[in-house]
Amino acid sequence: MKTNLEKLSELRERKKRILEMGGPKSIEKQHGRGKLTARERIDLLFDTSTFMEVDALIKHRCTFFGMEAKEIPADAVITGGGKILGRNAFVAAEDFTVVAGTFGEMHGKKICKVIDSAGKCGSPFVQIIDSGGARLQEGQDSSEPYAQLFRRHTLYSGVIPQITLLLGSCGGGAAYGPALTDFIIMVDGVSRMYMGGPAFVKTMLGDDKTEEELGGAKLHSEITGLCDFVAKDDAEAIEIAKELLSFFPSNNREKPPVAETGDDPARMNRGIMDILPDHSKTPFDMYRIIREIVDNGYFLEVKARFGRNMITGFARLNGRPVGILANNSMVMGGVIDVNAANKHARFVRICDAYNIPIVHIQDSPAVMIGQNEEKKGIIKHGSKMLHALTEASVPKITLVIRNSYAGAQLCMCNAPLGADFVFAWPTAEITLVGPETATSILYAKEIAKAENPEEIREKRLQEYKDVWINPYMAAERAYIDDVIEPEASRAILISFLDSLENKIDEKPWKKHGIIQL
Repeated sequence: MKTNLEKLSELRERKKRILEMGGPKSIEKQHGRGKLTARERIDLLFDTSTFMEVDALIKHRCTFFGMEAKEIPADAVITGGGKILGRNAFVAAEDFTVVAGTFGEMHGKKICKVIDSAGKCGSPFVQIIDSGGARLQEGQDSSEPYAQLFRRHTLYSGVIPQITLLLGSCGGGAAYGPALTDFIIMVDGVSRMYMGGPAFVKTMLGDDKTEEELGGAKLHSEITGLCDFVAKDDAEAIEIAKELLSFFPSNNREKPPVAETGDDPARMNRGIMDILPDHSKTPFDMYRIIREIVDNGYFLEVKARFGRNMITGFARLNGRPVGILANNSMVMGGVIDVNAANKHARFVRICDAYNIPIVHIQDSPAVMIGQNEEKKGIIKHGSKMLHALTEASVPKITLVIRNSYAGAQLCMCNAPLGADFVFAWPTAEITLVGPETATSILYAKEIAKAENPEEIREKRLQEYKDVWINPYMAAERAYIDDVIEPEASRAILISFLDSLENKIDEKPWKKHGIIQL
């Protein structure tokens, strides 16, 4: 019969083996790949000495293909909770040093259990993915927990913030997991996410493609738009995750945390209008406008490499987190295309889910037209913007600084689409269509018959500009709330966001709307 001290010694020995992960050689290999271990990543993510591991003693149950003799510490995934920036959070970190972090039955059950804990406690969940994929020896036993996990990602979507730190590979059906979370952070040259890896693609399709070509950070940050942030290494990726969480409440029943930024809410934006060119079609740096208005000029951009004609990201106004959406005239003139529409709609829905007020800065001449864009489904994808804006119940303020035309005006949140307040600079052009388009249609016959068509065209063009190409007709008809001094932009946005703090937004009861997908 064992003594109590012997039993305690046995516990310590078991825990010691688990903490050693895959052993020194495996850890060295992990470092040689430019990657940290799962435990090192957790140490960086959580506040010092706050992380508490759970289910460390779990063991797999597989007895096939020699697995009965295989010891897999913590079943290749570390789960638990602690504090990130002083607030509770939970994590599941796959351990590549142990059987390549493969996903087995108990591995999956551990992740499901910890995400349930996050949901129960109303706390964020971070998953750190670094896995060789499904554990083939376990067959269907390793597949079922994938579905259980994906169901949880979906059930807790919009309930608790979910962030994926994709710090290695994620292939096959497992790739759906990151896509079901709120944000994906990848490491350049290291992270990969694909439905089929090089061997599968070669066998099934006859194509020779590298992992990077099939699912690297460049592909997903620039082309698919799945990746929200690209980091240079694990440490930077983890810092991005922490900074991102600082803008979010712990769950959808709370308001975002207000920070003391030390930036005067009444600060005037001296010289801000100088950033804007006199000619309304000349591109300019919208980021300068954003940074001038927000607290301390700090702006955390989301999906910076994707749909670059649309800018999305988080900032603070008087310490309050806000989501900012703005058109970027430096790319495609700020026209809204399919990628910009999808980027916009998703960002609006994320902000609304977590009670983050939304600020639009309008400068778009149009929604993209033409056969190529129609084939891509611009109507279908553009409608997502309208759907997202209408459903959003958070405070919404729109600032029109320049072009505000046609469908772009609606998609960037005008009053009928749910903006609580709309303000414009004196440089704003708020109207149905551009003057050139209007003139070519309204006066087509007159211009065609005139002896001096160019003179008539210029005359009619100026007449149309005088009536519509300004912010004052919109103000006279109460389509906007005021035309403001550009230097007062920050103070006005903060003041009206304060007034909307306890906004009530009642809509018809329904299970959910039917959005185009």
